Amino acid sequence: MTMNSSDTIKKEIFIECRPETLFSFFTDPDKLVRWMGRQVLLDPSIGGKYRIDVNGSDIAMGEYKEIIPNEKIVLTWGWEKSKAVPPGSSTVEFRLIPKDNGTLLVLTHYNLPEAEVASHVQGWTHYMPRLQSIAEGKDPGADPWSEQAMH
Repeated sequence: MTMNSSDTIKKEIFIECRPETLFSFFTDPDKLVRWMGRQVLLDPSIGGKYRIDVNGSDIAMGEYKEIIPNEKIVLTWGWEKSKAVPPGSSTVEFRLIPKDNGTLLVLTHYNLPEAEVASHVQGWTHYMPRLQSIAEGKDPGADPWSEQAMH
């Protein structure tokens, strides 16, 4: 029996806003681009594609697999020119769980090659607080990553 050496990242962050508010930051390109990327194209429907240009050379691409308004978004994930994580090769699930006076955002990134886990942990660790800040009505400023190549 061969084990596929792929891994899963799971991260949680509590955001003081309603699930409906947070949900829009995954489906509205004008809102998504405020926390991730410098140019965003998306078609938030089942099978709809998205393209997030992070910095002019690293471009995340995939498609929406499941959308439950204000509760859950599942999309395939990959990088346009990557052999390690090509578009569609991994899956990201965002769950929005109402909690106290806000929303617990649970991110699970599946099927990543082991060698790519660390860089994606770093990525989500960078982006989740930016999303938290914007969804809570604060301004985290321009994304410093949008100016530099990562891969």
